[in-house]
Amino acid sequence: MTRLSDIVDTFELLGDWDTRYQYLVELGEQLAPIPERERIEANRVKACMSKVWVYAWEDADEPGRIHFGGDCDTGIIKGVLALLIQLADGKTVAEIEAFDMDEFFERLQLGEHLSPNRHVGVYAIVDLMKQQAAAAVRPLQCAAGG
Repeated sequence: MTRLSDIVDTFELLGDWDTRYQYLVELGEQLAPIPERERIEANRVKACMSKVWVYAWEDADEPGRIHFGGDCDTGIIKGVLALLIQLADGKTVAEIEAFDMDEFFERLQLGEHLSPNRHVGVYAIVDLMKQQAAAAVRPLQCAAGG
């Protein structure tokens, strides 16, 4: 599931918000554990009430494509993080940069079901993901001329 429309369809099938919250928790539980070396201050989302870490790396086989990992100490936000990772993983920096958080919140109705503080935190997660994606792309190497 890598398109927002797919996630919206799944949310609509789930119906009520108790079921959707449970789904978010389950998504978060499926996130791969992050290596301890990635639990550093540079990877921590500081504007989030929860402890959230996110990190990016460039695909070795497809330069320009970015992958993400992350973790969070609260179930629902970890699930939101998992959704964000699904949406951004394998995309280019330009595609990640074009991600519309307002559309994400509106289509999933998250603004109505997350507290304002959590709302700010989720925006901060995306901002850090965008920064890290840009930083993860290796600069082009110039061949040394003779």
